[in-house]
Amino acid sequence: MIDYNEGCIATDRITVDGCKVGFMYREKPYQNNTTDSGWRFIAGDEDDEYMNNPENHAVYQVNTICNYDSEIIQYLDAPPGTAFIRDKSGKFVLDHDWENPED
Repeated sequence: MIDYNEGCIATDRITVDGCKVGFMYREKPYQNNTTDSGWRFIAGDEDDEYMNNPENHAVYQVNTICNYDSEIIQYLDAPPGTAFIRDKSGKFVLDHDWENPED
C-alpha cells in the first residue's frame, strides 16, 4: 500500500481480532534497530494486563498495518512524540493528553 519498509509494533486486537487502530503513537526508534519506525498501533481497548503480555503484540512492517487500516497512512510522517486517537466520530485527532513515556 505504501513505500515504507520500516517496522512497528501492533497488538493482536488489530492483527488477529480485526479491530481498527484506535490509538497510535510514535516513539523514538530503537537505537540499535535501523528498521524500527517507532510507530506503535493499538485498538485502544487493551488493558494493562493485556499489554503486559508480550504474546499479545508483535513486530510488523508498517505497510502490513496499513493494509488492516488504511486511515493511518496520512499520519505516518508525524515526528516521534506524537500520538493520535480516534474521536467519537471515528476520525483521528492529535492526542494532547498522551504522556510520552520517553519524556
